[in-house]
Amino acid sequence: MTLTGKTALVTGGSRGIGRAIVRRLAGDGATVVFSYKNDKAAADELVGELDGVVAVRADQEDLTSIEALLEPVRDGLDILVNNAAINPPGLITEVTAEEFDRVMTVNAKFPLLTIGRAAPLLRDNGRIVNISTLNTVVPAPGHVLYGASKAALEQVTAVAAQEFGERGITVNTVSPGATDTALLHATNPPEALAQLTAFTALRRLGRPADIADVVAFLAGPDSQWITGQNIRATGGLLL
Repeated sequence: MTLTGKTALVTGGSRGIGRAIVRRLAGDGATVVFSYKNDKAAADELVGELDGVVAVRADQEDLTSIEALLEPVRDGLDILVNNAAINPPGLITEVTAEEFDRVMTVNAKFPLLTIGRAAPLLRDNGRIVNISTLNTVVPAPGHVLYGASKAALEQVTAVAAQEFGERGITVNTVSPGATDTALLHATNPPEALAQLTAFTALRRLGRPADIADVVAFLAGPDSQWITGQNIRATGGLLL
């Protein structure tokens, strides 16, 4: 129970990697607030399953949602995990200005502004973990907005590590490889997933819990000397 007495905030915690992160941080003793957008049933199920867990509806396309997101942690925050993201596939020739703005807002602008507004609530020696993707170094055709927005988030990590370091707050990125989630299956055909598995040293897709384990380490006391880093949790994909 390494996080007993800590309060964590996880965006996009009702499913996939975010759900696994909520489970892991709560299992390590933290009080966890997580956001969801549409799937209230999944959020309620998770709240009923775990002690000390609170769900908040937040739409990351709407920047006013930040205030609702932070309301349950006004008394103090120790861990912020920016996980929620969207990945609408499309070739560069198909990108519209509206879609660019939407993806950049959800995946980069909302997390950046959340970090800024959460900063006064973050206790000294706190933790910020941003979830990115291997696609920032392994570009994938059809995923230009996802890769670009996550690359922006990685730069946020690097700058925030400098700005918050004096307070002992660490800021790191976790970049998953091919992870077995609904988002992965919705944006990749089966033959692509088989190829990704073949190119992964551990010869399987990642599991959401694999990523949650890395986040839990970065959220805990043993990671106090790690900041500004990008941990590529890929199972050895494309070494």
